Amino acid sequence: MDNQKKDKVLAAMKEQKISQMMITDPESVFYLTGRWILPGERFLGLYLSEERKPVLFLNELFSFEEEIGARKVYYSDTDDLVPIWKTVVDPGKILGVDKTMASKFLLSMMEGQVAKGYVNGSVSVDDARAVKTKEEQEKMRIASKMNDAAMERFKGLVREGVTELEIAEQMLGIYKSLGASGYSFDPIVGFGKNAADPHHMPDNTVLQEGDCVLFDVGCKVNDYCSDMTRTFFYKKDPTPEERRVYELTLSANTGAEAYLKAGVELASVDKKARDIITQGGYGPQFTHRLGHFIGIGVHEAGDVSAANHNLTKAGNIFSIEPGIYVTGKVGVRIEDLVLVTEDGCEVLNHYPKDLQVIG
Repeated sequence: MDNQKKDKVLAAMKEQKISQMMITDPESVFYLTGRWILPGERFLGLYLSEERKPVLFLNELFSFEEEIGARKVYYSDTDDLVPIWKTVVDPGKILGVDKTMASKFLLSMMEGQVAKGYVNGSVSVDDARAVKTKEEQEKMRIASKMNDAAMERFKGLVREGVTELEIAEQMLGIYKSLGASGYSFDPIVGFGKNAADPHHMPDNTVLQEGDCVLFDVGCKVNDYCSDMTRTFFYKKDPTPEERRVYELTLSANTGAEAYLKAGVELASVDKKARDIITQGGYGPQFTHRLGHFIGIGVHEAGDVSAANHNLTKAGNIFSIEPGIYVTGKVGVRIEDLVLVTEDGCEVLNHYPKDLQVIG
C-alpha cells in the first residue's frame, strides 16, 4: 500500500464527509496497492476507512502471498458476499462507493443492508489520482519520451501505396521494440479526408499524394500511459486552406500551453485554444473538448472543457489537443501531454510540431 496515496484518498474522503469507502476500479486498486487484479465479472473491492487497516476483498482465483498493506479477505464463486462484506463494513455509517461498482453488487449491498446508506465517493479517488506524485510524473515523462521516439519510426512507415491499416498493424511491434508493454489505446491513423473524423479507425484507405497523415498514438510504460497526435502532409505542400488549418491548430495548441499554470480554471484553458480557432474562422470545425486527464488510464477523471470549472493544480497531467476537421477535405490535430507547475507547465512531448511534408 502506498501510504502517501492512501492518505491523499483518506483526506479527500474526509472532505466529502465519508468515513468508509469501497473501491472497485482495478486501476484505482492498482494505484493504491501496486497490484494489478482484473476480476472480470467477479467482485474486487478495496475497503478504506479512517479507523481500520485497509481490506482487500477478492476471489480465491486471484490469491497471492505478497504483502500489500491490506488484509486480504477471500471468497469463492459459491459464497454469498453479503455476510462477507458485513464482517468489515460498519453498518451504522454511510459507505462511499465508486462509479465503476457494478449495479449487481451495489444492489446486493443495499438489499443486504450492509451499510446505513451509499454515496458516490469517486471524487475522493479521482482527486487524488489527478495530482501525480513525483514518481508518477517521472513515469509519465519516460512514457512520453518513448512515444516521441515511436512517432519518428511511424513517420518512416509512410510510403507510396501504403494503407492506414498496414501502418497501424506495425505500430505495436515498434512500441515493444522500444520497451513499451503495449498500447495505451488503439492507434488512430487517418489519411486525407479520413483525418477529418476525430476518432477514425484505420482501414484499407490507400495513401495518396497530397494527403494529410494524422497519427494519434500512445503506449504504456511502467503501467503509465502516453498520448500524442501529429499531422503530416505527404509529398506535396499543403493547399492554402490546409496550411491555414494547420497553423491555426498549432497556434491553439501553443497558446493554451503558454497560458497554463496552477490555479487557472480548466474551462478557461479550453476557451483560450477555442477562441484562437474561432477567430480564425473554424470554430464549428473544432468539435471536441481540448483535453483529458491521463495517467494509469488513458482517460482518467477530469477534462479540459467548457463544462469543467475546477482549477488546475500543480501535478495535474492532461492532454492539450485542439483540432480542426473540415469534412471531406482535411483534418489536423496537434496533441501534447502537459504537466501543470506552479508557474506554468512542462510539455512532456518533444516531437516537432512544425508543419512537415514527408515522403
